[in-house]
Amino acid sequence: MVNPENSHELRKGAMKESSFDFLKKLLSTPGPSGYEASVAKIWREEAKKFAGVRGDRMGNSFATLNAGGAPRVMLSGHIDEIGLMITHVDDKGLLHFTGIGGWDSQVLVGQRVRIQTENGEVPGVIGKKAIHLMDAEERKKVSEIKNLWIDIGAKDKEEAERLVRIGDVAVLDQDLIELPNGRIASRSIDNRMGAFVVLEALRLLSEEDSIAAEVVAVASVQEEIGLYGARGAAFGLDPDAAIAVDVTHATDTPGISKNEEGDHSLGSGPVISRASVLSPIVSDGLIAAAERDGIAYTLAGDSRRTGTDADAIHFSRAGVATGLISCPNRYMHSPNEIVDLEDLENCARLIASYVRTIEGGEDFTR
Repeated sequence: MVNPENSHELRKGAMKESSFDFLKKLLSTPGPSGYEASVAKIWREEAKKFAGVRGDRMGNSFATLNAGGAPRVMLSGHIDEIGLMITHVDDKGLLHFTGIGGWDSQVLVGQRVRIQTENGEVPGVIGKKAIHLMDAEERKKVSEIKNLWIDIGAKDKEEAERLVRIGDVAVLDQDLIELPNGRIASRSIDNRMGAFVVLEALRLLSEEDSIAAEVVAVASVQEEIGLYGARGAAFGLDPDAAIAVDVTHATDTPGISKNEEGDHSLGSGPVISRASVLSPIVSDGLIAAAERDGIAYTLAGDSRRTGTDADAIHFSRAGVATGLISCPNRYMHSPNEIVDLEDLENCARLIASYVRTIEGGEDFTR
């Protein structure tokens, strides 16, 4: 593990300590889809330092800069993460669960979890029959969530039910670690990172003398279960243009086809998407901003949906001119996703650079 005393030497891009501390808080705070309140509170408190802040009935968080400006530009990164939900407590006091969002159930075996209850966190471990007790056929089978359980050390059902309730949610107990070359590993990077980036972009814009647009950074909720938060946020905001921020697969690890997924390695910069559901006006504007400011980037092509909040935003009301920026991410939907901090910073820089060029009354009609 990197020595904390030397960690600043390994963080490419010289991310401010205050920004890095904010990122660590976001990544470490539990917030599965539909249960994002704790992490949203941290995001809103940070946003209050330089923007007007509010929430909505879905749990989305909004930070507004230059209210009343035109056009209105929405920056959206979803703040929820995949998690687990307790569905049954058996007679032995073992907890059975289902997934919130898309899990590869193989990564769950043997993990420690943090169950969120009304009386605080309850630790537990995910159990499975030991390999010594499996017959030859069982060993060949893929682990399924329905055959796993959470063990909190309870003696029986009664004791377990004093600690947890059906419907309580959990996240994996994986803290952020710093790796060499400005890289970090953590759970919840997908897409707590996006909520971080849009607020960092707003922070950069707040340091400008003037901008024409009203810019609203949104930490959207419930993306992992259906893009619901961004859909509601966009309908309520009715923006003229929007930029969604999410992760994409880093393709610099074995077994990934660059022919299918593109060439996006850690440290290669923001990934700007060109897609059927995206506005070429916004996409081309982002590309021009990157080239003007010397920000390294790669391109991605999507012939249909992008699988991100951009899909929900662009279809809101009569349509929103939407762009998509992604950050290369290794091991998506696992307990230890890996990103490059310089990529995060450059995503924020790129957004700020593009928004600065938007003129008052700019028309995104095509």
